[in-house]
Amino acid sequence: MKKAERAELVRERLAELYPDPPIPLNHSNPFTLLVAVLLSAQCTDERVNQVTPKLFLLARSAKKMCEVPVEVILEIIRPCGLSPQKSKAIAGLSRILVDEHDGKVPADFEALERLPGVGHKTASVVMAQAFGVPAFPVDTHIHRLAQRWGLTSGKNVKQTEADLKKLFPESCWNDLHLQIIFYGREHCSARGCDGTKCELCRACYPNRKKPPTIKKA
Repeated sequence: MKKAERAELVRERLAELYPDPPIPLNHSNPFTLLVAVLLSAQCTDERVNQVTPKLFLLARSAKKMCEVPVEVILEIIRPCGLSPQKSKAIAGLSRILVDEHDGKVPADFEALERLPGVGHKTASVVMAQAFGVPAFPVDTHIHRLAQRWGLTSGKNVKQTEADLKKLFPESCWNDLHLQIIFYGREHCSARGCDGTKCELCRACYPNRKKPPTIKKA
């Protein structure tokens, strides 16, 4: 099976399994989504969703967040891990949004990536899910599955993102990155599948006998 054929197989099956994939991080506006995605770095979405209600009760906008002492932010988000860095980033980006963007989250990749604690993946999620701009955020789960399915050689997440964007129509990027995440969690996790067990791994490589070598992001 050629790479393009594997890509089409993956796209069609994931569309069947997850026709309308929800955003896994609870939020009410672009700002709360930005904060939630920032908190999700090296933390599960479930844990983030447990922490953010208390934080967002205090502040659902950059202007309100500027009024919350960084020590209070730190204490609330402590369960997410990396809390000292993340609390400073939340306070810092909130101030920048107020000072430079009228308190609003900019729908612009470069502006987002200049914010403290916001890298390309976080910016991509916000652009895709808050503003509907086609993007293909690649996390470690997508990076791993794309290699298992032979869609990329996977030297790093940047290359994986570029490879996936070439393989799939732009119109499906925003749903597809969520669909891959959900499939990975339910059927093709790091421990639950070694590249030979789940439906899509077997469909892409029916004759595969040994687990493929996965390059870490």
